[in-house]
Amino acid sequence: MIPKLTKIPVRQDFVDEVYKTLLDAISDGSLAPGVRITQEEIAEQLNVSRSPVLQALRLLKKDGLVHDAPGRGILIAPLDPEWIGHLYQIRGALDTLAARLAAEKKHAIGPEIIASGRKAARGKDVKAMIDADIAFHTAIYRASGNPLIAETTQLHWVHLRRVMGAVLQSSAQRESIWDEHQEIANAIASGDAKLATRLTEEHAFIARESLIAHLAEVLDNQPKPTRRAATLRAS
Repeated sequence: MIPKLTKIPVRQDFVDEVYKTLLDAISDGSLAPGVRITQEEIAEQLNVSRSPVLQALRLLKKDGLVHDAPGRGILIAPLDPEWIGHLYQIRGALDTLAARLAAEKKHAIGPEIIASGRKAARGKDVKAMIDADIAFHTAIYRASGNPLIAETTQLHWVHLRRVMGAVLQSSAQRESIWDEHQEIANAIASGDAKLATRLTEEHAFIARESLIAHLAEVLDNQPKPTRRAATLRAS
């Protein structure tokens, strides 16, 4: 039996909210790799019917975040450093393209995005740190003028949110990431496409190597997961 979850107020369509609640819990580690959950438990704790929970779990399964458990229930998928490394290679290529295109337009990334990111990095809210990072890169995707970049990265971010959540809970490099973001934003605003490209390539490489190393360390130090899951809260 999982601990009591915060009930979701009654509404007609709960699929998106149930999905987001479970995605946030998987991303921040509340639902750790290997934890078993059931449709009935989630429905009861979130005060919704089984139907939206079933649909949300199907979406999570399609994303590769959960798997069918032997017998009954759903297991939170394990984190695979090698697979994450491959994913980061693809994301790095797209980020570099977006930065070059945005720099060609001399697009200014809002300073409030950087400020929000630095504030999150100094706090303890992992979800806020992840959201701030996504907001920065999304701003560059939009500034590129190529809508396919943002579309293509959506699936990547579903998984990257998760590995970032595992790492940011213990990483000491939170604020230095935003120094790199500031340098990239400055290069884009000045129209220096060559510099923006180089900085983004370096940022992606450093992030990839750092995340994989920290993730391996986190996984080595993680206690063996049990069926018991932490409290989930509706967003």
